[in-house]
Order: sequence, then structure tokens, then C-alpha cells
Amino acid sequence: MTAANDRSLKNSLNTVSNQQHDDSLNAIVLPPVRHAHGHMTLPGSKSISNRVLLLSALAQGATRVTGLLKSDDTDVMLKALEQLGVKVNRLSETEVLVRGVAQVGESIDNHLSFLTSKVELFLGNAGTAFRPLTAALAVLGGDYTLSGVPRMHERPIGDLVEALRAWGAQVKYLGEPGYPPLHIGQSALQANRVQVKGSVSSQFLTALLMVSPCVAQRTGQDVVIEVVGTLISRPYIDITLNLMMRFGVGVEQVDSQTFRIAANARYVSPGELAVEGDASSASYFMALGLLGGGPVTVQGVDEHSIQGDVLFAQTLRALGAEVYYGPLTIQTKRPISLLKLRAFDLDFNLIPDAAMTAAVLAIYADGPCVLRNIGSWRVKETDRIHAMQTELTKIGARVESGEDWLKVWPIADEAWRSADIHTYDDHRMAMCFSLATFGPVAIRVLDPGCVAKTFPHYFDVYTQLVHA
Repeated sequence: MTAANDRSLKNSLNTVSNQQHDDSLNAIVLPPVRHAHGHMTLPGSKSISNRVLLLSALAQGATRVTGLLKSDDTDVMLKALEQLGVKVNRLSETEVLVRGVAQVGESIDNHLSFLTSKVELFLGNAGTAFRPLTAALAVLGGDYTLSGVPRMHERPIGDLVEALRAWGAQVKYLGEPGYPPLHIGQSALQANRVQVKGSVSSQFLTALLMVSPCVAQRTGQDVVIEVVGTLISRPYIDITLNLMMRFGVGVEQVDSQTFRIAANARYVSPGELAVEGDASSASYFMALGLLGGGPVTVQGVDEHSIQGDVLFAQTLRALGAEVYYGPLTIQTKRPISLLKLRAFDLDFNLIPDAAMTAAVLAIYADGPCVLRNIGSWRVKETDRIHAMQTELTKIGARVESGEDWLKVWPIADEAWRSADIHTYDDHRMAMCFSLATFGPVAIRVLDPGCVAKTFPHYFDVYTQLVHA
């Protein structure tokens, strides 16, 4: 493509990005690109942002949260907390002051509660809001209805509900058993020991851990949470434990499956907390450095991040990338000698979100690639195994799948096909398939505005880094 075409590409993408919430715009055409280099700053981590907001609401004192992600999912959490009577001062798009509902002296009584005891909450498709809020409201008790978009009503929550009921919480299904929407009533907490399955979603354990100090306060006993079966996405639990510690609650890990929270555990505001850049979003730009030569420098995370998805940099090294770390930065580039990416056969249990990026990179490899232990994809914003197989096949890849694995063959030069990429209202599908532009054909991404869930300006940033 000529320099004029390159400018045309950027103008087109900028127009799309600036109008992502215009209902009349439902697709974006991404022409082939050859190079990527430059510098970008990550938005705040969704996982950290929504955890911190809820912990701040449950804590004693006020917490100033900086670097907060501005997105659909965090907006859902903020609105829900405000509906529950939590005082939230929105200082800017990325900074808020949250005044916790806990009061001095509540270590000796059992009256921690939200100011609004009856409300209907609509939580969209935000799992990082729905699961922890379900646990918090169930433990504190009240008269609450929680619902979301149709896809949220297809995402299982039964394992969490059963654990909450074992504690004495009153949770009822308003539709199909095991799935939202839910009604929550007054709790009568008694049992201090509870079990939860770990094989469906780590968010269930995160939700129980986050509200465990509230259970300890109400029962006056140590709380013990036991994980039954394999615990997936363990790094997300580590994020939860790290943030709980910052709010003054240490969790004893009795063994790899058992967590104990002391009877006197109480959340106290740290005063101020800065949110790291989103490591899951970093995966797309680190991948651009490998695909497009680079260097591409990502600002906002480094190798010391509390987020497990920074491990994706090591996956890229296995594929042939050069990776460099600095203070709050990760830089990637492609060695001149690397003609095709190295094929891989890897277990992605620890980094399932970033694994989606690897699935698209597989089409540029020197052989078939296998992604294992990704069963959690089935219950995300969409069935990501089905969605990824369907859309990769459209552009010419051969793909096979099972209940928890995906196998992708590289696309031969003559097999590339231009296609409309359905995103299934899943932000990660849209962002991942922007990486499918290093072939010889254009692709059209439908509903690009779905990236607003975690990265509203994704295509603006993408535009600044890619070059025809």
C-alpha cells in the first residue's frame, strides 16, 4: 500500500473509533498492514478496578482510587454502588473517592450493611461486577434483584450460589436454576466453613474471599473456604489476595485448596490505591510488536505486575519474540531472522484471556498450534472456543476444537480469505481479530464498539501503531 493509502487507513480508523457508540456504525474494515511500532499507554486493569471499588465500599474510611479503568464494566460497578447508597465522588474519568460503609466500632457489632436495603441492579455482562456483588449482597442481606443482558443469564453462577447458601444466605433463582437473574433476601449466617468448585470460574472463589471478612464479622468465627477440584485461573485469585492485603486483610493459605480468614479480619482503607494498566489488553500490543517488527512499547505494567497475564510476554518469547522489561514497561520486537512464528503446544490455564491473542497468532506460525486447558472460554462473554473456531475458519484457517482445547493450523498464502468477523458482543473477539491484518486480505470487524467493555479507544491506539 502507498503512503496515501496508509493515511487513508488511519483516517478511516479514527472516524470509526470516534463514533463507536453510534448505532448506525456497525462495522470497521481493516486493510492489510505490514509494520507496527511505537509506544502506547494501557488503560487501567478491569480486574483490579472492580475489585478495588467493591473493597473500598466495604472498608472503613475513604479510598482515593487512581488509574481506574473507564469502561462499560467499571461504569456498571460504580452505578451499582451508588444505587446501594455508597458515596462515590467521581473526581475524573480515571479517579474516584469511595467512602466505605464500615464504621468505627463495627469490629464489635454485626451491622455492616449498605444504606439502600432494597434495589434492582442491572449489571450488563460484567462478570467482575455480578459475581462479587452477588456475594456481598447475599452476605449483608436485604431485598435485591440482580439481572443482566441475555448472555449474562447464560453464564453459570450455581456453584457460587450453593456456597453462599451453605453460609446461610438467602439466594433464589428467578429463571433457570444455576443462572441469573437472582433475588437476594435477608441472611442468617451461621456456618463458617464453605466449599466451592474451582473448575468453572475463579470469580466464584474471588467473590467468596472478598466477602469473607463480612462473614467473619457477623459470625465471630474464623472463615474457611475450601476449593473442590481443580482451581482454574489461579493468577486472578492472587490479584484478589494481594488487594485484600492492601485493605488490611491477610488470608492464610492452609494449602493450595484451603483459605482461612481470621475472625477479627476487617477492611480498612489504605487511603489511596493506584490501579495497574490492564495486562490482558497489553497482550494485543505485545503481539503487534512481534507481528509487525516493532519495537512496540507498552506502558503501565512490567514483569512485577500482580496480574498473571504479564506471563503472556513469555509465551511471545516462545513464539520467537524479543522481549525487554523496564519500569512499568514491556517492549516487544521481531528478530530479523524470524520468518514465521514458532508453532506451540501450551497450557493456558493460568492466562485464559491472553490465550485468545495466541489463538490468532497461530495463523502465522510455522506449524499447527494447540491451546490446552481453556475450558473457561465456554462461559465467558460468549462461548469463545466456538467463536474463535468459527471466525478463524472464515479467514482460511483450519481449526479443530474440544471441550477445553483448540488446535489452529497456519493459513497458507493462497488460502487467505476476506471475511466479516462476528464479535458476539465480546470485546476480546474484536481486539484479537485486529491482529489478523498481517495477511494479504482485508477483514471487516462487526460491532467494533463492543470494545467499550474494557478499552473504549482500542482502535484509536491500534491506528497509531500499525502501518501499511
